[in-house]
Amino acid sequence: MMNIISDKCHDNLIKNTKQKFAFDKNKDFATWKQELKEVFYEVSGINKIKLNDCPLSVTVEQDELKDGYRLIRFVMETEKDNFVPCYLLIPTTGEKSYPLAITLQGHKKGGIYNSIGIKKLPEDENYQPRGAFALQAVKEGYAALCVEMRGMGELEPKTEDEATTERRLWGQNCKFTAFASMALGRTILGERIWDIGKGIDAMANFPEVDTSKIVITGNSGGGTASFYAACFDERITLSAPSCAFCTYKDSILDVYHCICNLIPGSYNLFEMQDLAGLIAPRKLLLINGELDEIFPIHGVKEGFETIKQIYEKAGAPENTKLVVTPKHHWWCEDIVWPNIKEMF
Repeated sequence: MMNIISDKCHDNLIKNTKQKFAFDKNKDFATWKQELKEVFYEVSGINKIKLNDCPLSVTVEQDELKDGYRLIRFVMETEKDNFVPCYLLIPTTGEKSYPLAITLQGHKKGGIYNSIGIKKLPEDENYQPRGAFALQAVKEGYAALCVEMRGMGELEPKTEDEATTERRLWGQNCKFTAFASMALGRTILGERIWDIGKGIDAMANFPEVDTSKIVITGNSGGGTASFYAACFDERITLSAPSCAFCTYKDSILDVYHCICNLIPGSYNLFEMQDLAGLIAPRKLLLINGELDEIFPIHGVKEGFETIKQIYEKAGAPENTKLVVTPKHHWWCEDIVWPNIKEMF
């Protein structure tokens, strides 16, 4: 009998695909960047999300002093009928204002409470204290903003009917939300980065936060959102994704990932490294694990070669850096924060 290789067709198409908007050092940089921006907004669903925009509303639900910081919980309406919980931590060291660190939790059933060091689920025991990104940011002198990402934590699929909610929660937490967004011509990734942008808007309510200096970071799914949010929002000074960058062909098209990583049709248009053109000349710090099996280091290094060329073309070669940790898919706070400080 014939030995049928079921994915041979896809594998060969991936191997032979040439991205329409791939970086080309011989093209005018500004023109290419504008074309890439337009196609990114379209395929990520940002253009569709804009159609459902609404005035930003911010409701503060908690405001209390902790040891060394002020903890504020607020809920914001980022588009019609979409309410996103957030935590804002402001150091109490007496400065007039603090630079902003947006800290994004990874792809876990838990949510933003992980970033402030709270344990609710058994799995949280293995994620703390290294997963308390916001508390780490405060110690480094930043105001820290935690934005709940759609499909996770408090934003797992819910309806007013319990039976419907149960059906929508079958499988991993964010899959239903991701499927629904794609059916509507959006992506959950586009929705997440939209919410992050609204979180930056919300900082106008807190004069202690200096939004002229913004770093965004997170691990795994939080790192993914950190990268794409900087492609979308030019107010972000430094993007520092951890365990999230790799060529598509060596990661999401070769290793099983959640569907929330996918932008439909994107591989025909651009590779992940090409999107660094939407960040340049702003700063981009990539942190990846030497032993990471889902973002393989050979794909990371290959993609970074293109990123270096992009930053050369943008006239800012010093504004990008790749740091390889000795770990696997792991947040290394002792490596992340010193490198952020050096580049920021």
